[in-house]
Amino acid sequence: MKAYQIVSPEDQGATFVELFFDLVFVFAITQLTHYAAHHLDLHGLFRSVLIFWLVWWGWTQFTWALNAANTEHHRVRAGTLIATGIAFVMAVSIEKAFSAEAIDSLWFAASYAITRLLGLGLYYQVVSESEERRSAVINFAALSVLGLSAVVGGAFAPPWLRDWIWFVAVLLDLSAAWFVGNTKTWGVHPGHFAERHGLIVIIALGESLIVAGSSLTDDVTTTMMITGMLAVLVTCLLWWTYFGWVAEVLEHAMADRGGQERPKLARDAFTFMHFPLVSGIIALAVGFEASFHPADYSTLEAVIGIGVGLTLFLVSTATALWRARGCIPWGRLVMLAGAIVGFYFVRSSPAIYSLGLASVALATIVWVEQITIKRKLATN
Repeated sequence: MKAYQIVSPEDQGATFVELFFDLVFVFAITQLTHYAAHHLDLHGLFRSVLIFWLVWWGWTQFTWALNAANTEHHRVRAGTLIATGIAFVMAVSIEKAFSAEAIDSLWFAASYAITRLLGLGLYYQVVSESEERRSAVINFAALSVLGLSAVVGGAFAPPWLRDWIWFVAVLLDLSAAWFVGNTKTWGVHPGHFAERHGLIVIIALGESLIVAGSSLTDDVTTTMMITGMLAVLVTCLLWWTYFGWVAEVLEHAMADRGGQERPKLARDAFTFMHFPLVSGIIALAVGFEASFHPADYSTLEAVIGIGVGLTLFLVSTATALWRARGCIPWGRLVMLAGAIVGFYFVRSSPAIYSLGLASVALATIVWVEQITIKRKLATN
């Protein structure tokens, strides 16, 4: 009978329709990585961050909606599949989001806005029987209209002005989430919510592997193969630093919170702090791209991509842990600082050296934290 109830059951996990929806965001991250890799100046990187925020906000809003919805219900499935098609247009249009032609930019802006509106509409249907949660969705939707209007309106502005209009849209999104999250009651299923964010991390890590693999298809030299192996090693170690224990701690911390504190933690540790975390993985993918194509990129660009990616990932996980449990994993921050110093000395060397440094730093973090965790578990 649960398939006929639109509200999610307590034990709901991620379902196939959600995984199918995420496939569009695999493509979106691929498009974004490609865009960032070809716009490595500060202006281009600023635009890359703006675009990814909009992509991220579209994904995370649906994550909140589907967390409250029974994804086996026919209306939820239909709404998610329709949003999948619209989000595909958004992903395809990323490359032309800042085009001088308004129609090119409008494809991205309009598809983004429609995806968001579909998510808000679905969310309202799901919580319509709860007065408190319905009020929260209405307030969030009312404030979100401001940001959505800025994005669509910005598509008609000159590209230089569009930057700032969309930046204002980002600030409006943040303000809406902060204000409504602090004043209204939301419901969150911790297991499903953490699982969905774990899946988006997997998607981003998978994109890094795709970059490494696609660069090793033609005329592979021994140096390139070693570089590829190190890129895969870095990706695997990143997986371990997150899924080894951090993901579980964040989920349990959310489950331990009651009342309004649970959705606040979900917003801060996942919605907000996973944005720079996933951005870090994308930056690493750009660093991998530069590493495999030394004729097209400087060694410094490869080192910066790897260094920025590692910094964003490790600092974001540390911040999320601090927000969730009040603890700071100083070991990973110390190793990060050491790696950054090392990156400075190899900034003019082939990327194999910076990848090697990143591997050593991450392997040390994994080793130290596993020992520390086991000792804590043994004494508890």
